[in-house]
Amino acid sequence: MTGLLDGRLALVTGASRGIGAATAEALAGAGAHVVLTARTATELEAIEDRIHASGGSATIAPLDLTESDSVARLASAIAGRWDKLDILVLNAAMLGTLGAVAQIDGKEYNRILTLNVLAQQAMIAAFDGLMRRSDGARLIAVTSSVGQAPRAYWGGYGSSKAALENLVLSYSQEVGNITSIRAAIVDPGATATQMRARAFPGEDPATLKPPAAVADAILDLLESDFENGRLIAVNG
Repeated sequence: MTGLLDGRLALVTGASRGIGAATAEALAGAGAHVVLTARTATELEAIEDRIHASGGSATIAPLDLTESDSVARLASAIAGRWDKLDILVLNAAMLGTLGAVAQIDGKEYNRILTLNVLAQQAMIAAFDGLMRRSDGARLIAVTSSVGQAPRAYWGGYGSSKAALENLVLSYSQEVGNITSIRAAIVDPGATATQMRARAFPGEDPATLKPPAAVADAILDLLESDFENGRLIAVNG
């Protein structure tokens, strides 16, 4: 299979379902070799099988990003097999329980921040060196509208996405003038995912766009000469 991403290596987190899985399939369809990571091996294997059946190339790496040494182990494994990383898609996230800020459970909030913020920073730090070896690495972080537009009862999740955006945009400025790395933030908007269904249990998923629509937007972004630090919202 050949395409605009032929010969590129991509890493997608949260790739077992939803937007992550759709993005992994889209990147593989464009020619990239995709490393898929998430906690559930069986779900990753199903995505890998679909990619291979379509003529694409993929490798799975089941792990929990919140475990203390998981990101370091992943980076070591990838560096041991490839000499660079061209595309990093930070998609993995935890919604948590929606509720008033004054009633946020501290233990759950700690888990949200660990995955949505600390693990994301660890991923950037661990793969910075491999991305610098690429002739044009791209970092894409998936956010939510509540990261920039606070909403009642979404404070836990929203604050984690606000922190993620700040980290990614800060990183984009740090590397923008001294490397070929470019970073962008993608707000998928209302999409038919399991996370969306938990947040809006009475909503008809048939009225929402599929994860593939977001994956196509990410692919279009990666195939373009986008401005460093760009934020796009996927409408429709």
